[in-house]
This record gives sequence, structure tokens and C-alpha cells, in this order.
Amino acid sequence: MNYSLTPILNVAGYAIYIALGLTALYGVFCVILLIRQIAQKRFLTQNAASEFLDQIHEDIEKKDYESVINLCDSPPYWSKAVPQLILVAMANMERPAKKLRQMLAEKFERDILADLEYRMSWISTIVKSAPMLGLLGTVIGMINAFDKIGNMQESGGDPSQLAGEISFALFTTAAGLAVAIPLVMAGALIHVRIGKLQDSVQEHTGEFLEILDSSRQS
Repeated sequence: MNYSLTPILNVAGYAIYIALGLTALYGVFCVILLIRQIAQKRFLTQNAASEFLDQIHEDIEKKDYESVINLCDSPPYWSKAVPQLILVAMANMERPAKKLRQMLAEKFERDILADLEYRMSWISTIVKSAPMLGLLGTVIGMINAFDKIGNMQESGGDPSQLAGEISFALFTTAAGLAVAIPLVMAGALIHVRIGKLQDSVQEHTGEFLEILDSSRQS
């Protein structure tokens, strides 16, 4: 091996450690951000959702649509998915029930789910790339180690000194797996939460549309 490549490989090895660290930090950031976003879009409890829908029901029965809009646009609710969809429905009340239901479903997928899936795609990318970065670091480290073995055969030396070099090289693979495995578990947890968000939004939006349809028919 050409000696001029050794400093480059050493620098590349440390660069991979830095890349793994940055990758881990961004993965944690995406996980925390997704968990917070999902929590903002959902009602904390079923009772909170029931209280909100009961108030909506009461206002719609009185034909007080302005109160419905004000309630959905109030600080406790304006960041949640169901009130946001109700605001869209109130702005398009002239549409038939079937068209309105389709519009809300598309709005939910486009404006809420799409953003969550975008963040999830980054977590999936990190899960796939972290072990590959670790393996690349190991390969670079092993090249350096074998280069030193070749030098020892020419100049003499204690081969046991290579133990530190080899362990340092293999550590990058362990680091890559240490980044990927927790993110796999976190991604599974987030997928479950997104599924629960979808179920709750479909349930509560369907209940609202039934209330609104009954009010319009009466």
C-alpha cells in the first residue's frame, strides 16, 4: 500500500465517527419532533375528544356555526387534526356529504399525514445508512491494520499492538448498529401512534359529519 494514503484513511475513519454522531443526533431529533407532532394532533384522552364533540354537537343543533368555528380556532384546539378538519368542513358546508367526506380525507392525508410520513422517511433512511457507515469505517480501519502488518514484516514489531487498531475499526460497526437498532424500535412506536391518530381522526370526523348531515337535513 502507498504510504501517502494512510493519513487520508485515518482522516476518513474519524470523519465516519463524526458522521455517525451527526446521524444519531438527527435521528433523535426526528423521533422527538414526530412524537410531539402526533401528540399535538391528537386529543390527550377520549374524554377530552368527547367533550369537544359534545360542544360541537350542541352548537350545530342550535345552528350556531360561528361558535363552532370559534371553538375550533381557539388555542386549546387549533393545532389538533379534528378541529382543523372541522374548520375546512364549515367553510365548505354547501358540498354534498359524500364530497365533503372525501375532501376531509384528502386534506388529512395531504396536510397532516404527508408531513409525518416525510419525517418517518428520514428515520428509515438513517436506519439503513447507519450500519453501512459503520461497515465502511470498519473496512477503512482494517485496511490500516493490514497496512501496519505489512510494515511490521519489513521493519519488525509486536503484532499484539494491532489489537487496538482492529478493535477501533470494529467499533464503528457496533456504533452503526447502536444507532440503527433504537431508531428501528422508535420507528415502530411512531408507526403505532400514527395509526392510532388515523383511527381517532376517522372516528371523530365521521361522528362530526353525521351530526352536520343531520342538522342540514332537519
